[in-house]
Amino acid sequence: MYYRMDQIKLQKDAVFKAKQHGTEGLKKLLLARISRLLKLPEADIRELIIRRESIDARKKPEIFFVYSVEFYLEAKRENKTSGGVQISPAEPGRYQLPACGEKPLTEQVVIAGMGPAGLCCAYFLAKQGYRPLLLERGKCVEERQADVEKFWETGVLNTASNVQFGEGGAGTFSDGKLNTLVKDKYGRNLAVLQAFAECGAGDEILYEAKPHIGTDVLCKVVKNMREEILRHGGEVRFNSQVTDIAVENGRVCGVTVNNDQFIPCSQLVLAVGHSARDTFQMLYEKKIPMEAKSFAVGLRVEHLQRMINADQYGTEETEGLGAAPYKVTARADNGRGVYSFCMCPGGYVVNSSSEAGRLAVNGMSYSGRNGKNANSAIIVSVTPEDFGSDHPLAGIEFQRKLEETACELAKGKIPMQRYGVFRACVEQKLTQEELCRSRGKTLDIDTGMFSEDNAECSVLPEHKGQSAWADVSRILPAECNEAFVQGMRQFGRKIEGFDRDDTVLSGVESRTSSPLRITRDDSLQSAIRGLYPCGEGAGYAGGITSAAMDGLRVAEQIIAMYAKPE
Repeated sequence: MYYRMDQIKLQKDAVFKAKQHGTEGLKKLLLARISRLLKLPEADIRELIIRRESIDARKKPEIFFVYSVEFYLEAKRENKTSGGVQISPAEPGRYQLPACGEKPLTEQVVIAGMGPAGLCCAYFLAKQGYRPLLLERGKCVEERQADVEKFWETGVLNTASNVQFGEGGAGTFSDGKLNTLVKDKYGRNLAVLQAFAECGAGDEILYEAKPHIGTDVLCKVVKNMREEILRHGGEVRFNSQVTDIAVENGRVCGVTVNNDQFIPCSQLVLAVGHSARDTFQMLYEKKIPMEAKSFAVGLRVEHLQRMINADQYGTEETEGLGAAPYKVTARADNGRGVYSFCMCPGGYVVNSSSEAGRLAVNGMSYSGRNGKNANSAIIVSVTPEDFGSDHPLAGIEFQRKLEETACELAKGKIPMQRYGVFRACVEQKLTQEELCRSRGKTLDIDTGMFSEDNAECSVLPEHKGQSAWADVSRILPAECNEAFVQGMRQFGRKIEGFDRDDTVLSGVESRTSSPLRITRDDSLQSAIRGLYPCGEGAGYAGGITSAAMDGLRVAEQIIAMYAKPE
């Protein structure tokens, strides 16, 4: 029988030593522990699989790793707890794609967008012999990296190839976080992680509670997935934006690429990402059903990573554990939720703009997470009531106004402000210029603080892209600013120093999720049949893994309906 054991606790030093030999070394350590707990020879415990690894820092600085595992035993065992470890029967099995349907598929499945949703949809279709056609408006990841680096160095933006657009989607230039809060009773999460692992992400992502691979590794994974799609007969076209959709009798019958090339198709997966604003406009004009939805906006905050390490793990130096993450949530007096988003330990704030004259930021880290600062977005919930209109695209216009202000503040550079100055502006309802006049002082051009406060200045910005000190308090609506300050005050009571005056704020974090939802039914199709709104841009995911899982879900639907092409 197969069994599961939870809450297997191991000393961190023993785990570090075992991991020098990779996942197999860790399995040997766990096997020895299970053998002692069950009083069985190690040879009786077979097919050991690590299901989850998490960190227990409740008694910091004493740190433990906690594991859940599954394995096979010949002899039946009673359900019981031994030494705080629960053993119970497990349901073995692997994720299975559905059996092929019977309808003939006479044309390629066309997938618009090569973010995690489109990429995973194509990957699983291709592996099953469906030979999809992937259309990506941006460039391949190798060329895209060069465009992004040039933008960060010079400020010259390529609106078709940037942090938002290109192979891999917006998540490519992020922390590469692969955890998700989506419930996974069908096994899609593990199937997606296994695909990533097979394409170079590493086996540890299959069991880490908060797996991350960093932008450097993610770029390689994306390229390897593309090559697998091609190897299985799929087709990929870069610099190929879907600019129109042909509809006849309520069904998709083809797409136009770059305004001049028509491609017939009856199955179109729309996985364009949350920043494809021109595509959303085209879909609205084609009367594709959609609606505005709630999302969140805010600012990036930067602290010294060693401060976060000390709070979370009880020590500034965390060799073996890696840079410590955090997660904080609060509720403001005006009812708005305030919470951390896309937290990047040892990371960088990056200029993630995609439209001329508009500026947005995001967070990024490499696999080593070895930057000096921790950063995350602290965001405030907004609803369609804040957009000033019930138009389906009103959320996009709301985002654009914030981004235009952010761009104007520092003349196209990332605008920054010290939290102490920001808080004073918000609480006293003054602009930064008015605050300086009221104090009869100016801010230091190097530190962004009043001169008498410079001794307290320890956080220096770590950015990808040019930046400058500016009045960030002018970006968000007043209600959002007030909620932000209340949230920061609450977070300072949870993490010592979180609301320090020298905390660096950067704006604007406006692309947290799609501002609209393209409606679909239980078959995952729009009212326009054959059109599958998919992933984060369509409003059905939030992050790399959940978007990839939605892409897999759409692939399942197509496979279940249609036979493999001849």
